[in-house]
Amino acid sequence: MRRTLSVGLHGLLVVVLTVVTQLGGIAWIIALLTRRRVLVFLCAYVVLSVTSVFVAPVFGRTPLSCLQSGPLQMQSTLYCALNRHYVTPELSTVLQDMAHDMAAAHPDTVTQVLDAGFPFWNGMPLLPHLSHNDGEKADIAFYYENENGYLRGQTRSPIGYFAFQNGPTSCPRRWPLLRWDMAWLQGFWPDWSLDDKRMATALRLLKNDPRVDKIFVEPHLAQRYGVTGGKVRFQGCRAARHDDHIHMQL
Repeated sequence: MRRTLSVGLHGLLVVVLTVVTQLGGIAWIIALLTRRRVLVFLCAYVVLSVTSVFVAPVFGRTPLSCLQSGPLQMQSTLYCALNRHYVTPELSTVLQDMAHDMAAAHPDTVTQVLDAGFPFWNGMPLLPHLSHNDGEKADIAFYYENENGYLRGQTRSPIGYFAFQNGPTSCPRRWPLLRWDMAWLQGFWPDWSLDDKRMATALRLLKNDPRVDKIFVEPHLAQRYGVTGGKVRFQGCRAARHDDHIHMQL
């Protein structure tokens, strides 16, 4: 009985680590062959993650830079640590172009990327996202300001998600929708406003880029920034909310 329980727990851990990081499950399987499991797991995970930087191009992926410099940055090193910062070379170019155009239109602007994709294999979902499975999708953090002006490289929540901009919606509140309100969490975030100028510019740049196929943002935000219709779409009621980030895809 104890052995069955142990096997089940380790199997569950492998699944969770794989779902969250793609490579963590492999690292834990390696660690199970040793006695110092935690240390071996950490070492194996680091080695696998570093190796993926060089192997990912074989699978048509490239990592976005984790160095927090320049107009395009990962919002948090957490996304790099979890191997969720991989995109196709074309999407990397699109993001770089957008970030440079943003900085040209609004000097000193930093465009931050949230979840993008895993380094290997098309078809493996990047949960909780329903479509980040081929390196051609990425989430972009909102731009914020306070009474002193633009907040460079800052987001209301530590990971860029779940700081919602509530507005009108026709979606019902029922399970199993991913439209979490998280009302209990909203009071923890600073009371910052969206930077309307930068938000409008970012959405227009994405909409006018012929390489971009779809943009997901809540309808009330699309209306607010005058970018309704065309490739700017509503993701549907079953997908996660898009009033805390911009989703774009090729």
